[in-house]
Amino acid sequence: MKKMSRKIVVALGGNAILSDDASAAAQQEALKATAKQLVKFVQQGDQLVVSHGNGPQVGNLLLQQAAGSTPKNPAMPLDTAVAMTQGSMGYWLENALGTALADAGIQQDVATVVTQVLVDADDPAFKNPSKPIGPFYTADEVAVERQNHPGYTYVEDAGRGYRRVVASPKPTGIKEANVVNQLVAANVIPVSVGGGGVPVVQEGHQLVGREAVIDKDFASEKLAELIGADLLIILTAVDHVFVNFNQPNQKQLTHVTVAELNDYMADGQFAKGSMLPKIQAAIDFVQNHPAGKAVITSLDNVDQFLKTGDGTIISRN
Repeated sequence: MKKMSRKIVVALGGNAILSDDASAAAQQEALKATAKQLVKFVQQGDQLVVSHGNGPQVGNLLLQQAAGSTPKNPAMPLDTAVAMTQGSMGYWLENALGTALADAGIQQDVATVVTQVLVDADDPAFKNPSKPIGPFYTADEVAVERQNHPGYTYVEDAGRGYRRVVASPKPTGIKEANVVNQLVAANVIPVSVGGGGVPVVQEGHQLVGREAVIDKDFASEKLAELIGADLLIILTAVDHVFVNFNQPNQKQLTHVTVAELNDYMADGQFAKGSMLPKIQAAIDFVQNHPAGKAVITSLDNVDQFLKTGDGTIISRN
């Protein structure tokens, strides 16, 4: 019996695309391996929508913009920089996926949608920057950065060094959700909500950009919810979510309910700057789409997930 096609939103982390080498060539090379894994979903008949983070990329772009800014050629604002990375990273993904699909003998188009994501102008996140962007700095390096950029906020990020943080409001809607669904219906693979999407607020008939970066996991969840996806897959650095992570009594989670995850969160189990938003996004999707499920696993584990369902599977009950 033929397997029923599923509509799947796959969220790629920006750090999964960018290695120690920040060159375009290195990031495009990394995406070749990513594309080969994503095509496996298409080969089994799934309808794919791809999203991605851009924290490292947009931070690096802002540094480049600031370094070259002049009165006649000023640096672009943050919302525009997000759109710029949506375009550049979308181009890389289109190229890599197009090649991988052709190598697999599949005729299917890929299209990037520069996506505007609605946020609340009064979201308290605008007064409390929390989203890390750009490169990591040592304590000595960040002291220099603070002198060079006194208007920026830097925080220690999950024990890995210091990074700049910016406002990260929660998404309330996605302007192009219907466009994404039309592309899926036309057998096109959309690349959408890149970097969490461009944050915009509604002012009358106009959408106005805001200086912020939306968390790509929350934006991916909102997109999955609005297009009626069957599955939200959040790809990260580990095959499974763990509790008591890196401790002698650590335990991997395979199948877990929303109630169990809420208990673990109350116990402070998940790191604020890394796993916590993924858990929260997965919970939001399952609660807002009762028939849907969410998965957190790694890109390297896609084969096992497709063969055996291996990964952390989040369900309502």
